[in-house]
Amino acid sequence: MTSIRETPLTGAPQVDLEAAGGDATPSSPARRRAPGGSDWRMRLEIALLAGPALIIFVGFVIVPVLIAAYYGFFSWSGIGPATEFIGLRNYVTILTDSSFQEALRHNAIIAVLSLVFQAPVAIGLALLLNRKMRGQSALRVLIFVPYVISEVVVGLGWGLMLSSNGAVNGFLENVGLGALRQDWISNPNIAIWSLMVIITWKYIGFAVILFLAGLQGVPDELSEAASIDGASYWQVQRFIVLPLLGPTIRIWAFLSIIGSFQLFDLVYIIWGQYIASTAGTSTMATYMVANGRNAGSYGYGSAVAVVMFLTSLIIALLYQRFVLRRDTEGAITGAKI
Repeated sequence: MTSIRETPLTGAPQVDLEAAGGDATPSSPARRRAPGGSDWRMRLEIALLAGPALIIFVGFVIVPVLIAAYYGFFSWSGIGPATEFIGLRNYVTILTDSSFQEALRHNAIIAVLSLVFQAPVAIGLALLLNRKMRGQSALRVLIFVPYVISEVVVGLGWGLMLSSNGAVNGFLENVGLGALRQDWISNPNIAIWSLMVIITWKYIGFAVILFLAGLQGVPDELSEAASIDGASYWQVQRFIVLPLLGPTIRIWAFLSIIGSFQLFDLVYIIWGQYIASTAGTSTMATYMVANGRNAGSYGYGSAVAVVMFLTSLIIALLYQRFVLRRDTEGAITGAKI
């Protein structure tokens, strides 16, 4: 604690810096201004580095959302200025429309099934490919190839194979399993499962590569120490590797859920205009296109886009609050000192 005492001759108060543990040498004005100068320099560096990305984000994300929210209050055909203000009527229609509710339910089903289907397969493949073996690099490339193929190519290819006279039914006929022939695309009881097979085949490579990257951060010393103590291979994976891979799995699950609620291209390419009426695979995005652009009601489509944005935002915030919190609390930037 700093103490103040009077000098023997003048009686003026004197600060005892040595008692305070401080430096007895007074700091120069330049040295006192250094923290302020470094603070401004840091802010300038942040502005220069983050400024361009922030401008692009605002211009291509925030501004379009605000414009869509504005047009959502109008009955607008997309031609000329929007003049017919209808308030919240578009949003009320969306929330009370059974077709939109069905599309939202399909998005939720796809999100859950994507996690159930892809997570075990991707984790198993990642653990397998993380071991030293012949052809390891080739296997990684083959698994990742479907992810880099265009959705248009994937949709057209699978659409042809799953058609009534396609390759899948033809193969079943050739191997004597003609009784298993199905209308894989139009049957509402099967179409959603056909879609899940396509989604799993398309995006499993991304999950595997992401998990492989996470496995690189697991120290080999832990597995070796557990093996020396008598732990089996599966015990090492269960009690050491998978817990340490948890943050990567949670990040992948977040990306998968958000992607499932924004799914459009594969569904629209394969099922086309028959989505809501026969296939039972409609999503919010396909509903927006069918009832917005295709129907000539751009105001209504803009309102659907806003609802989609808010749905994804709410899911992201809830996931951040209840799932990713354990990861962000331990981060350096979020550490409490």
